[in-house]
Amino acid sequence: MSHHAAVVALMLAATALGTPADAFNSRNRMIVTDIGGGLVRVEYQARIYETDYWCAFADYAERVLGANSKTRLYRASPSPRKRGQGITFTLDPTKSSGPTGISTFGAGARKDSISLGQAIGSFCDMNIRLFSY
Repeated sequence: MSHHAAVVALMLAATALGTPADAFNSRNRMIVTDIGGGLVRVEYQARIYETDYWCAFADYAERVLGANSKTRLYRASPSPRKRGQGITFTLDPTKSSGPTGISTFGAGARKDSISLGQAIGSFCDMNIRLFSY
């Protein structure tokens, strides 16, 4: 095994050990964990934009929960998040903390949420381009 291959194998093993068994690795490489009660937490990661958290949750909602592009995504933890904390999300409007923490347009529940399609289209496509090699 080459030195490069050995380093990659060690990095993958370390990543696997540091991730809970029920965690989901999103397309933008963030860890998403179902914490029960209809709540999902996108774990803290340094030097990440707020929109990256929305991308990770949208990816989880689509690929794990089977949500469609019109499904509304809500932030369950209050905005702004505290330093070193992830963000908790939900699909349940009754568990919404209110404002999303990102600019949104609309009224009522639409003001406090974003559609899955909008989150992926606006926040994930850029990440795929940035992280593709």
